[in-house]
Amino acid sequence: MAFIIYLDKMKNPQLFLLHFAGGSCYSFQFLISELQGFEVFALELPGRGKRTQEALLTDFDAAAQDIFDQLLAKLTSPHFVLYGHSMGAYLALQVSRMLENDKFFPAHVFVSGNAGPGASVATQRFLLGRSDFVDELRKMGGVPEELFENDELLDYFLPIVRADFQIAEQNTVAQSCVVQAPIYAMMGSGEEQVASIANWGRFTTGGFQHSVLTGGHFFIHDHPVAIAAILDDQYRQSVLKRAAGPVSAVADT
Repeated sequence: MAFIIYLDKMKNPQLFLLHFAGGSCYSFQFLISELQGFEVFALELPGRGKRTQEALLTDFDAAAQDIFDQLLAKLTSPHFVLYGHSMGAYLALQVSRMLENDKFFPAHVFVSGNAGPGASVATQRFLLGRSDFVDELRKMGGVPEELFENDELLDYFLPIVRADFQIAEQNTVAQSCVVQAPIYAMMGSGEEQVASIANWGRFTTGGFQHSVLTGGHFFIHDHPVAIAAILDDQYRQSVLKRAAGPVSAVADT
């Protein structure tokens, strides 16, 4: 009982959000208002959002290093979690391993819209011609139709999402990339690889759970309340399980 009271009174844990291909720090606005139990940091890769003037990255390791550096610069508490969607899921796993190698231990890693490394046949959609690439984006969903009808906006957006597809499709997450943090995976019921969601369990020694919610690849937009509840509940369970020992090298301020 004493520890539960402490959990309720301690400052909010830090939650680091990692966007999907073509996304930015604004991509999780639909969800942030539901995350009252967290101090939220929406990170973003160069070339979009608040980092428009910076050059795009196309290399997975460089992208992971960029996210790692951003996260460490903002990390002020031993109580923190990562959540990445689609491309962001690959990055969440890689960055979590990088953090653990430096003795910073996430309480939990959340992933969605992705069945994990090795679950699907490698593709190179980033090499598609403009018309075929646009058709692929339309098929995936998540992009407003108005954007496809505005050539100026489309010319701005396509290089960003193409660079991100290259990062995701040429990711170097090794099959041996196993983290101590528990992993919770979410996918949409209509996603092609949803039957392989349990693949994520191979990448953690800290416990694995998953859930399937209705929808396609961008099912997250239809379930902000449910996703926020999962993040909060799973984080609390992680803290209770790890109450007996230190969880990070960062001082609890």
